[in-house]
Amino acid sequence: MRPDLFKMTNLAVLVTFAVVIHTVEAALPLPMPVPGVRLGLANMITLLAILLYGAGSGLVVAVLRTVIGSLIGGTFLGFGFWLGLAGGVTCTAVMALAALLMKKGYLSIISVSVLGAAAHNLAQIAVAAAAIGSAALLRGYLPLLLLLAVPTGFFTGLATFYLEGVTRRALRQAGEGGAAG
Repeated sequence: MRPDLFKMTNLAVLVTFAVVIHTVEAALPLPMPVPGVRLGLANMITLLAILLYGAGSGLVVAVLRTVIGSLIGGTFLGFGFWLGLAGGVTCTAVMALAALLMKKGYLSIISVSVLGAAAHNLAQIAVAAAAIGSAALLRGYLPLLLLLAVPTGFFTGLATFYLEGVTRRALRQAGEGGAAG
């Protein structure tokens, strides 16, 4: 299989996984102390795409996950869609920059994920505050959201750490099988 077709196929699979995780997570009510807070499990697929294929691929996964997930969930172009899109794009940009520092040995995959979770929360609360015209939302919710970004980012970072190893091995085997076939 041609390398560009192999990459495109793998990205399509990653988008599919991200959409499924996003949709399931949106449907499950989680007992969180702040309304609307989720674990952000689909972000592990975005981070995996960044690590495997770069920032552009991570952005493709984040945007398509948000668009397709909102179409499935019936929230396309609603308030939640814009919050998710702002959070996903900002999170992806921060994780892509942090991944560069990770490759130089300054950060771990877990710290990259925690930074992404914090950026996601910051972007969402900033958009919400701008939409309702109240900075009080930032003062009230932002500290709690940033605090919650630590355990959720830790969990998704840890999951991505293991997922990356498994995925790289599978891709190597698929590449070897494709070359032999």
